[in-house]
Amino acid sequence: MVKNKLKTLPKLNSINALADLFDNNDFGDVWENLPEAKFEINLKKHKHLVELEEDVVIGIEKIAKEKHISSANLINSWLKERLQSVKV
Repeated sequence: MVKNKLKTLPKLNSINALADLFDNNDFGDVWENLPEAKFEINLKKHKHLVELEEDVVIGIEKIAKEKHISSANLINSWLKERLQSVKV
């Protein structure tokens, strides 16, 4: 909800203050005065799709639910364990 308009951008000391500023103000008046942000993004995670048989998926989902973890985390931990045991 926009409560008021900013005339200038204040200096802030915390992420909570910044969140409050964005939640409670209209940035239309100061948008042009904001500094340009430059940054690089280096995504290191990749998702790989692997086909699994239905009975394997059912078993994995059951075990993951019992362990209170996601199926992906369970599969990753099992594969890492297996790779450690067969290192060539």
